[in-house]
Amino acid sequence: MPDLRSMLAHATDQLGERVDAELLLLHVVQKPRSWLFTHADDVLDRDVQKAYASLLERRAAGEPVAYITGRRGFWSLDLEVTPATLIPRPETELLVELALQRLPLNAVCSVADLGTGSGAIALAIASERPRANVIATDASAAALAVAQRNAQRHAIGNVAFLHGDWLTPLAGQLFDLIVSNPPYIEAADPHLAQGDLRFEPSGALASGRDGLDDIRRIVREAHVHLRADGWLLFEHGWNQGDAARALLVDAGYAEVFTARDLEGRDRISGGCCR
Repeated sequence: MPDLRSMLAHATDQLGERVDAELLLLHVVQKPRSWLFTHADDVLDRDVQKAYASLLERRAAGEPVAYITGRRGFWSLDLEVTPATLIPRPETELLVELALQRLPLNAVCSVADLGTGSGAIALAIASERPRANVIATDASAAALAVAQRNAQRHAIGNVAFLHGDWLTPLAGQLFDLIVSNPPYIEAADPHLAQGDLRFEPSGALASGRDGLDDIRRIVREAHVHLRADGWLLFEHGWNQGDAARALLVDAGYAEVFTARDLEGRDRISGGCCR
């Protein structure tokens, strides 16, 4: 029977990705990554090998590792994810960073996260600003259930979850900051039928002919939910920075900007309510 080192080498050849092979094995054996370095010569139980082979087949067929394991790290949090939620991505952490820059460390403030999905953005902000009152909305009841479980698992108690489309559940409420990672892919984009995107909820990915339908609505409606000097920040596609800024300017926001991610691509735009 092959030892662990040989199994990983074979799995890496099968998937073409060492990291995926390791994550799936660690999920099966329920061990930390450090375990791999001290047990490379171990021979695993046949049942473990069969379970691992099954997960490798699922990944080879294209199913995202995050959905196979049911977990994805974001910010400092280990989050549950399901096919009802978008898989949190590292570039979205820039949205959290920019939000935290606008939220005093020890001040009471109010934040809304629109289309929260797994709760990644809302929970990251709430964990760093324990005096913030955060409301997270989502049109998907299944996604909200995942977000609520993530909040409970991390004992983050300063987030409330509301079912509804974008700002609809927030009637009459005002916020110091509104954030969102809305759908922004063009509906006809061929990438939607490729890779991990095939498995993610289409409603969390695509938004109209130019990908901006939901962003237009958020920019238009957020203004009446922001206090004076409150901020709207949202993620968008690498080629949508110009359009995002134009929408913000046309809607009357001040200090409009676009921030680039680590790869130098337009990623987050925002503006201040005056």
